[in-house]
Amino acid sequence: MRPDPDRLLEVAAIHLMTKTGPAVDSAYEQSSLMVLALMLSGLREEHERAAARRIEENRALREIFAEAQAVVEDDELGGRLVRAAGGDDRDFAISALERTNCELRGLLIELHAYVEELTSPESRELESLIWRELVASTERRKLAMGVF
Repeated sequence: MRPDPDRLLEVAAIHLMTKTGPAVDSAYEQSSLMVLALMLSGLREEHERAAARRIEENRALREIFAEAQAVVEDDELGGRLVRAAGGDDRDFAISALERTNCELRGLLIELHAYVEELTSPESRELESLIWRELVASTERRKLAMGVF
């Protein structure tokens, strides 16, 4: 047998919604089971896209860092941007991709704070690029099933 997390999450969520939840007498427990079922459905969706979303986001952040090198005059920050822009995702384990994503997002926050202090047209373009990626990142993380 080959475990299929997607199928397991689907079956568990459906079972909680259609069998276990209705069989429980307590309205509070029924409600709790329905929330758990919705969370499992959200987890199922996130599981399917977990690696792809992180790889796409890491690539987008590295592209921003490559663009930023022309604007950033601080040598220390510039050096970190160069190193980050030249990196790639070699380990596709979700934990490794997430660790890299957190590091890149931390660097993005630093870059954003730095750029906000600048006044050149190039810095405003870079700031706009950062904001576009933040919006895109939010969109990538949306669940099709909506807010639960």
